[in-house]
Amino acid sequence: MKFIVRLHAEITIKSKGVRKRYGKVLVNNLKSILRRNDVNAKVIWCWDRIEVVVADDAQQDANQVSDILQRVPGISWFSRSHELPLPEGDPTDFTPIMEEVLACWQAIIPGQSFAVRVKRKGEHPFRSLDLERYLGGAILKHCADSKVNLKKPDVEVRVEIDHDVVRVFGHKEQGLGGFPLPTQENVLSLLSGGFDSSVASFQLLRRGARVHFCFFNLGGAQHETGVRQTAYYLWQQYASSHPLKFISIDFAPVVEEILTKVDNGLMGVVLKRQMLRAAEIVANNLHTAAIVTGEALGQVSSQTLSNLSVIDEATDKLVLRPLITMDKQEIINIAQQIGTADFARSMPEYCGVISNKPTVKAQCDALAEAESQLDSELIKQVVRQSRVEDVSQIGEATEQRVQKVDAVQSVNGATHEIIDIRSQDEVDNKPFNAPKDDIMVRHIPFFKLATAFADLDNSKTYLLYCEKGVMSNLQALYLQEQGHQNVAVYQPPSK
Repeated sequence: MKFIVRLHAEITIKSKGVRKRYGKVLVNNLKSILRRNDVNAKVIWCWDRIEVVVADDAQQDANQVSDILQRVPGISWFSRSHELPLPEGDPTDFTPIMEEVLACWQAIIPGQSFAVRVKRKGEHPFRSLDLERYLGGAILKHCADSKVNLKKPDVEVRVEIDHDVVRVFGHKEQGLGGFPLPTQENVLSLLSGGFDSSVASFQLLRRGARVHFCFFNLGGAQHETGVRQTAYYLWQQYASSHPLKFISIDFAPVVEEILTKVDNGLMGVVLKRQMLRAAEIVANNLHTAAIVTGEALGQVSSQTLSNLSVIDEATDKLVLRPLITMDKQEIINIAQQIGTADFARSMPEYCGVISNKPTVKAQCDALAEAESQLDSELIKQVVRQSRVEDVSQIGEATEQRVQKVDAVQSVNGATHEIIDIRSQDEVDNKPFNAPKDDIMVRHIPFFKLATAFADLDNSKTYLLYCEKGVMSNLQALYLQEQGHQNVAVYQPPSK
């Protein structure tokens, strides 16, 4: 089984040397990710396309390849390709091509409009239009209630004749577009775990920049747990071909100093300036070219043009704001599409409590006077005390932290209940079935678990379930730290 992968259009219009370099980087990224996921597949660079070849009998691997290709930056679209040779004796005998087309599309097209698109490379004794008409007639004959619509069809049936090879393409699936990692320079993203910062980080990953994450902890262990989950998710889904760093800075001392020494109206702007000063130190240590934030124009008081201007004066680094013109709902929609929305819903807006009557146009002289009261060494101190770890190791680090959390395989219906803590989309896509008829399974998304758990019957032990086990371990650890001892992790027996 073969997948044909097309590069993003912005790559194909670059010079020959740049296009080749980007293509080779994308090939290496695919090899790395497939190997990491234990998928046995060959990745072949063919200039105008990339071919990913999976053994014909490895249907599970093929499904996994399809899932991976949707999440790798640099891919415009891809589809499964069914190849056959052009008939040697009579190239105008279209019967084998028709049979392959019907095998791929006959179950899908009935009741829909369609168009047949044929492209040819090389010399052939027939026109593309001849084959299009032949295949269109066969589809009309074998697919009930179908009709031809060349302008806006429900389904496009694509066939490519490459000299003496015929490729019949399956359903066209969209990729992320953008550029492969790391064809752009490295950046440092200020990740709070909310909608904005996770989407901003994704946008830079999609454009081919290796994104390291800097987290300013304002909300204690629970806040950090959630943000680490977000960073790990973004890496695992969209950037696992390359290592990324996660830097956690305890910013509570800085916030405390601002609360006690800075005028109420200036607190939000001063906090953002202090964050940029700390981020600049981290960015220089990591040799990154820019700092990324999730700010959008006018969303809150610190994000007016006047305030953004004075905030940027705190650093010599380039500050990138990919969401600057987006509405909040647009940002939430993207977070939903990329899978970070549920993480964001579990994050309180810790920064929102800093200032009750914030200024929308902070003055430079007032800021200078306010910041003269602050300890200039405190920023350097909290950065020195920061914790740096590879994002890829967050899963392993979690396992080390949760050694005291029991992993249960054998479930007793009288004393146990299983809680599926995955998001609703994950549950819908891959439902979890109880291991026994007498076992109750309830669904409580992880972002609601902390508040809902206290209302459960404390005479039972609740076994948390998620597909990978990372989130269930983190949530079990957090609940135990809150004093709930009747919690463990459900580990399905290996098949």
